[in-house]
Amino acid sequence: MLARLLLLTLALMLSSRLFSAETEMVLDTAERYVHLQTQGLPGKVTITMGKLDTNRLPACTALEAFSPPGTRLSGKTYIGVRCLGPNIWSVLVPAQIAVTGNYVTTARSLAAGQAVQATDLTTLSGDMSSLPAGIITDPANAIGKTLRNSLGAGQPLRNDQLLAPLVIRQGQTVRVISKGPGFAVSGEGKALNNAAVGQIAQIRMSSGQTVSGTAQADGSVEISF
Repeated sequence: MLARLLLLTLALMLSSRLFSAETEMVLDTAERYVHLQTQGLPGKVTITMGKLDTNRLPACTALEAFSPPGTRLSGKTYIGVRCLGPNIWSVLVPAQIAVTGNYVTTARSLAAGQAVQATDLTTLSGDMSSLPAGIITDPANAIGKTLRNSLGAGQPLRNDQLLAPLVIRQGQTVRVISKGPGFAVSGEGKALNNAAVGQIAQIRMSSGQTVSGTAQADGSVEISF
């Protein structure tokens, strides 16, 4: 009887250690995934993994982490971990991802169509995980651009709220530069649309031919071959 009791105790201890190791593997897989996916985020990233009970999960030799549909890698979220074999299962691991860094807000109320100046902006530092996607972190990326809509004072500024200044306007005469390996040819034509730096501009050349190229900062259009 005593021998059976000892064997049962040893079996329970071994089982507990195996489940503990399985839990650690799942948590480690999820945490490594978060570190990899948040490498490009601005600011300092702090990751806190939640608790997980894998006692009822079958043994696994190959784990893979993933982002469940509709989740963000910031704030309170979940990281999926699936077993690829020999048993097939998946779990959601709770995680808290805090991103601390600088972001740009409006210093005063700004009107739609207004060109943003340095005095219109303030830089704050704090947790960015609860802010919308596309937050501007460098004032230089906003100065000189035009607001799509009016904003109140103290609002975080996003890239999609700004319009880059036009360098080409419809109807103006534009210099067109065609470049290729070992050659560069230039000519002039009329712009058929407005374009900011990096956008595609359509130009009607003096020959009547319509060409498309990339708008440059100096107001010219470049066509690469």
